[in-house]
Amino acid sequence: MKPSKPYRVFRNSALVVVVFALMAPLLWMIAASFKTNVDIYDTAKAFVFSPSLKNYETVLQQANYLEFIGNSLWVAFAATTLSLLLGVPAAYSMSRFNMKKSALVVLMARVIPGVSLLVPWYYVFSNLKLVGGFSVLILSHMFVSLPLIVYIMMGYFDGLPTELEEAALVDGLTHIGAFRRITLPLSVPGVATAGILSFIFSWNNFMFALVLSGSDTKTLPVAIFDFVGYASIDWGGLMAAATVVTLPIMLIALFVQKYVVSGLTAGATKG
Repeated sequence: MKPSKPYRVFRNSALVVVVFALMAPLLWMIAASFKTNVDIYDTAKAFVFSPSLKNYETVLQQANYLEFIGNSLWVAFAATTLSLLLGVPAAYSMSRFNMKKSALVVLMARVIPGVSLLVPWYYVFSNLKLVGGFSVLILSHMFVSLPLIVYIMMGYFDGLPTELEEAALVDGLTHIGAFRRITLPLSVPGVATAGILSFIFSWNNFMFALVLSGSDTKTLPVAIFDFVGYASIDWGGLMAAATVVTLPIMLIALFVQKYVVSGLTAGATKG
């Protein structure tokens, strides 16, 4: 049944309002990154101003942000890869062998706020002399990424038919062989979804890196704080640095959104 014209007008207007409300802070941040600090405070130049790349030059040259970008990429890639290597087989085992108690533990780890674990983590890792290195950042990110990956993949494996695996077992394959040759190729969209979400979490994480990183292992979210001083704030540099952090993830989300949606919805129904 075709919607009436007033309903279509209301729906389109509501969508425009919601999109504008969501995009306005981001657009303001990007515009402010091309302004001087004086122009940012000048309301007359909110929309009309002379753009400048000085803030980006400060971020990329003077603040060593290329090094921080490399740190963020390394931590996010390592944490995501290790979490996938451990989480995907674990999720398959819990799904196929009905390991309800283990699934309950994963669910509890998924809902517990990671911030509540920072104090014990810091105590343990400081005694192990690991605070300030990449290994502690990767492990701390895995503590959150791993339950997320297991949670997503369990739903995905539950939605895959078991007949193909049973046929492979009849033909002589082991459970590991059936998983590697049959189930794993079919679960590529789910693995991609879990990996993308895990990478985005690691890239955007601030609290873990703030507490556990060192001067040589800063990631981008922590490095942004260099523009916040006790007496003043370099708003132009801060906006440019925030843009450098945000835009790569936005581009990744834009290009892989269909895989994320298909991966999240593929396990919604079992059959």
